[in-house]
Amino acid sequence: MNKTVLVLVETVDDYLPLLEQAGYRLIRAPSPQMRADAIARHAGEIDAVLTRGPLGLTAAEIEALPGLQIICVIGAGYEQVDLAAAFARGITVTNGAGANAGPVADHAMALLLALLRDIPRADASTRRGEWNRVISPSVSGKRLGVIGLGAVGQAIARRASLGFDMSVSYHSRTPRADVPYTWYDSPLHLADAVDVLVVATPGGAGTRHLVDGAVLEALGAEGYLVNIARASVVDTSALVLALQNGGIAGAALDVFDDEPLVPEVLRGLGNTVLTPHVAGQSPEAARDTVALVLRNLQGFFGGGGVVTPVLG
Repeated sequence: MNKTVLVLVETVDDYLPLLEQAGYRLIRAPSPQMRADAIARHAGEIDAVLTRGPLGLTAAEIEALPGLQIICVIGAGYEQVDLAAAFARGITVTNGAGANAGPVADHAMALLLALLRDIPRADASTRRGEWNRVISPSVSGKRLGVIGLGAVGQAIARRASLGFDMSVSYHSRTPRADVPYTWYDSPLHLADAVDVLVVATPGGAGTRHLVDGAVLEALGAEGYLVNIARASVVDTSALVLALQNGGIAGAALDVFDDEPLVPEVLRGLGNTVLTPHVAGQSPEAARDTVALVLRNLQGFFGGGGVVTPVLG
């Protein structure tokens, strides 16, 4: 396939040869400066862009690429891709819905377990030669609430329900008839009904600060928050306040507002577990992600249609 792909992502390098083996020419530009230089030097050559939600693709960049036909986003979220600009040009946009759902759900459960069972502090104190046998809450039997029941949300729900005997409820825009879980019409009502609230919905203007101070208050002093989606879904200021004053028991976060910077106040709190946006990263997930990109590119340029379109 004699097409050129501008690659803005930096997390799937080991599997990019799958695209090259299929005949695609890759221009790798994983840093802001390399990205600007690549667009300036190769604008007329680029047929496709490979990006991810937080990296996006701006209206100005889209305008600067006269031959651009398709934008492939790895991961489910595409919040920083200017969809209006893309669709105005007739450019197809795809995402990676479901490709890394398993690893993200695994990580969500790992964070949940680490948070409730206080694993990081137990590990640290044991390494210091201490023997602090602190009593921590059980996970089994807890009430789990999931905001967003897409591929990731469903994978988390299955693990919690089948693996830990947790009752599962969820909030999404409309109830789903194909799942055995209880639907709530708002994050506020969901938070009021659960012990652990997991954020698994895409970012963007439509979900900004879905979890605000009122939702955290409803979750309560014995409640826990886990976010493996996008930081923008949670009001960070309200979360910090709730963590500091005992409004909630704890939070486990894989995403932050200004990555890679993590607020010092969060790093200093003892009731948080923090990881550097790695929930969706595993060799298996990277392989499956690039394979899905390849299927979308082959379907698009081959005339058969894309597999995971983002609709306007």
